[in-house]
Amino acid sequence: MSRSPEPRRHATLASLAAELKVSRTTISNAYNRPDQLSAELRERIFTAAKRLGYPGPDPVARSLRTRRAGAVGLVITEPLNYSFSDPAALDFVAGLAESCEEAGQGLLLVAVGPNRSVEEGSASVLAAGVDGFVVYSASDDDPYLPVVQQRHLPLVVVDQPKDVPGTSRVCIDDRAAMRRIAEYVLGLGHREIGLLTMRLGLERPDGSRRPTVAEPDRLRTPHFHVQRERIAGVYDAVDAAGLDRRAVTVVETYEHLPTSGGAAAEVALAANPRLTALMCTADVLALSAMDYLRSRGIYVPGQMTVTGFDGIPDALRRGLTTVVQPSIEKGRRAGKLLHEPPRDGLPVIEVLDTELVRGRTAGAPA
Repeated sequence: MSRSPEPRRHATLASLAAELKVSRTTISNAYNRPDQLSAELRERIFTAAKRLGYPGPDPVARSLRTRRAGAVGLVITEPLNYSFSDPAALDFVAGLAESCEEAGQGLLLVAVGPNRSVEEGSASVLAAGVDGFVVYSASDDDPYLPVVQQRHLPLVVVDQPKDVPGTSRVCIDDRAAMRRIAEYVLGLGHREIGLLTMRLGLERPDGSRRPTVAEPDRLRTPHFHVQRERIAGVYDAVDAAGLDRRAVTVVETYEHLPTSGGAAAEVALAANPRLTALMCTADVLALSAMDYLRSRGIYVPGQMTVTGFDGIPDALRRGLTTVVQPSIEKGRRAGKLLHEPPRDGLPVIEVLDTELVRGRTAGAPA
């Protein structure tokens, strides 16, 4: 009985080097450092590799050898669809991806959103094969930040939380930017203002996901630093104008849906029908609020002033009065800080500039 032929063994880096009578370093350079070899030699190596069935360097073995994974982990605590639907977040991700590409690294989105248990999210952070982390806009009581720190890898925080020990951060001056736009609205003569904000904490005291008027206790203890600072900026302008803070009706939107701004506007107007301006801590809320007002026959800015924050393309196209922040540049700077940390090892706080854009949606009260 004839014996069946033995399966052909795939070539290894060592056997390919022996076949071509070159060093293993030369084979490795053909794949990883092509500038070190002539085009003729690289072509000879690739031809032989194809003939012998050599698949190229094993990425797992290479990562074990170099202790480099070749990727950056991006931790976003919002639902995954938020990362790809919110224009400001999308611009940030694009900037970070651009920085990673320039550094020859990949970008791994670490899923730790609210639809996963803390145990599942923590396991994802601990298992992520990355060389460092970027944490984007997390609350100061986020359960995953300690897990990220547990990895003892390079870490950069974007926007929030603030003052993470030993960690660099890329941000803007949210308080000053919001104060500027509030001063502009007050300067137009508005005295009854609705302030529509993103969520102020991971959970609502009553468990509700509907927009609600934020009570004083909720305003005193928000866990999202960015929202806290933007609310404080409005109050700074109100205080400087000698007005009563109770003239500002703050409505919190827990969910970040395309209709959230409209739902929040409805709650604000029900709480205070005398409102003449709706200020929003995000453009997506402002655009949704404008759609809601139009459906109710309320004209902007003739009967209601609306302002936003972020400067997303759709908001600028629609002439929204807003604060433009450099979302793409945030991503680029975060990546650069991760790939090229300061030589002295000390954390860096990079505060990027913003611009107030006086669009067509703000005017004097009717």
